[in-house]
Amino acid sequence: MLVSFDEHTTLRRRILQVLDALPEEVQQDFLSDSTFQITLEDYSPESGWRLFMSCPSTKQAVTRCVVLRSRLEQASEQFAKYVIAHEFAHAFLRNGGWGEITDIEEAADALAASWGFIRGHSSLR
Repeated sequence: MLVSFDEHTTLRRRILQVLDALPEEVQQDFLSDSTFQITLEDYSPESGWRLFMSCPSTKQAVTRCVVLRSRLEQASEQFAKYVIAHEFAHAFLRNGGWGEITDIEEAADALAASWGFIRGHSSLR
């Protein structure tokens, strides 16, 4: 699942730490979804963005893909883990709201915070 992060050991470690900290329900939701994936951003100024995603299956109408930037490897540990958790929250919520929170960004922030991941500062190391 994390093959694209093989050359980014710090980022890979951070992803695994966040995944390990998520509630069992969330981990199972991701593991039981054959279309769920986590990948590294693939951008080139010459050719633009490239992203390969699984196709929806007959069992699921959508696919979920968390795309992370390699820059998270240089960000502070707290901020990088917050961003990773925030993106996992989007995937878990299927880009929807959470409880009474209808704004998708606020919902992802609130859910990530409930998992113990607070934004903090974004300073690079």
